[in-house]
Amino acid sequence: MSGETPITDMHLDVLKEIGNIGAAHAATSMSQLLGRKIDMHVPNVALVSFDEMFDLAGGAERVVAGIFLRIEGDLSGSMFFVLPLDSANRFIRRLIGDDSFDFNSHPINDMGISAMQEIGNILSGSYLSALSDFTGLKIYPTVPSLSVDMVGAIVSFGLIEVSHYSDEVIVIDTQMMEEGTDEKSVVDGHFFLLPDPSSYITIFRSLGVL
Repeated sequence: MSGETPITDMHLDVLKEIGNIGAAHAATSMSQLLGRKIDMHVPNVALVSFDEMFDLAGGAERVVAGIFLRIEGDLSGSMFFVLPLDSANRFIRRLIGDDSFDFNSHPINDMGISAMQEIGNILSGSYLSALSDFTGLKIYPTVPSLSVDMVGAIVSFGLIEVSHYSDEVIVIDTQMMEEGTDEKSVVDGHFFLLPDPSSYITIFRSLGVL
């Protein structure tokens, strides 16, 4: 658990509500960036084991586009956003106007890397901004770094420290869908939120649910 503070369903419901507010802000920014309406929402927030986290992302050996950043300010911790490669390719091709872009091709186009980092900035920044507004805490994300690798390799860096005091992580599911497309075009991404021990207490005390 999170130190001596067990996370309850009420805590997760609050984080889900914050996530949906952040998703609405992110959808607006993504729509402006891509030039078409994007709908986003958070269908679920859960506290899961490391193994369950990997399963949700398609398995530890699945290759994804992963964004990593540290959270600083009144809170500290790590945040990851992982996106299936086919979905990441689709977004980046539209964003940079290059239908040949492919994260599977090496070396990866620098413009595509920058565009994916910007998407990571928008998504993580929107969520953390909503969390900051709700809690009144000053929260700053570091510049996101991009990795295209197996989920296990990308996330292992953030697990090294957190595994000393916890075997669980907060998973924030995020669904994105372009207007006018069918349900098969829904993109499922996942935030993995790993607050440092004292930050759990800070978050929920600020929200009045501790």
